[in-house]
Amino acid sequence: MARNKVTVIGAGNVGATTAQRIAEAGLADVVLVDIVEGLPQGKGLDLAEAAPVVGHDARIIGTNDYADTAGSDIIVVTSGIARKPGMSRDDLIATNAGIVGGVVKAAAAVSPDAIIIVVTNPLDVMCHVAFAASGFPRERVLGMAGVLDSARFRTFIATELDVSVADVHAFVLGGHGDTMVPLSRYSTVAGVPITELLPAERVKALEDRTANGGAEIVALLKTGSAFYAPAASVFEMVDAILRDRKRVLPCAVHLEGEFGVDGLFVGVPAVLGRNGLERVFEITLTADERAAFERSAAAVKGLVAALPA
Repeated sequence: MARNKVTVIGAGNVGATTAQRIAEAGLADVVLVDIVEGLPQGKGLDLAEAAPVVGHDARIIGTNDYADTAGSDIIVVTSGIARKPGMSRDDLIATNAGIVGGVVKAAAAVSPDAIIIVVTNPLDVMCHVAFAASGFPRERVLGMAGVLDSARFRTFIATELDVSVADVHAFVLGGHGDTMVPLSRYSTVAGVPITELLPAERVKALEDRTANGGAEIVALLKTGSAFYAPAASVFEMVDAILRDRKRVLPCAVHLEGEFGVDGLFVGVPAVLGRNGLERVFEITLTADERAAFERSAAAVKGLVAALPA
């Protein structure tokens, strides 16, 4: 049986670390693509030379040619410019829209049955760009944001309560930005909502830190943005799809009436399996949660309207 094939577009920190996780898990052969000559080839070779030590047989190659990506099961899009301190994700729109549109068109042409996972910021808007450029159905265009945002929320909750992250589940809805909606009522430690375990002001502080989780890292690094946790989050989605796990993961998906939103990519709980998006998990929101979700969707809509024609 042939191994699965995953193409990772963009050989920067997020792309290279994603390739490393996928290969080292033996999940798929990986093709690392980048516009810079030598960069994906060098990183691909370096990763391949780690295989005998780590003990996997996945093939990893780096290339500048989309012909090498043909027949991919999944295409992960990480290419684009990263944030610098003081920049919002939204400052990246025009530049990254051009990059994402071009790479998705090239990759989709040679892998017409692939599932696309978009990672480039501003995430929700780049999903729209990839959706249009690929012409794929909504089941096969997903955005990685909610898994990362939830992981950050889980980290902060576990630290606050001094418990294992394994027992913490967290829920984050909405756009991947300052308007994201951490749902504390649905965020639990061993099944107990954190709203029962922490005073309201501590819950609010954790929600705020989650919404600004990316900016906190950008401010510390000064010359780059997060990549270990984003790569781990992409891996979780790739694993759910290729192993047909039917995981319920928060992802940006093209809503078609769910949660009262139509024609927008917004983060919601989604069931991921071999077909990509298998269904959207609609949950009941309180009036306050719904208002926050609608604000988030409106912010995404405003950014999509700002896309270059």
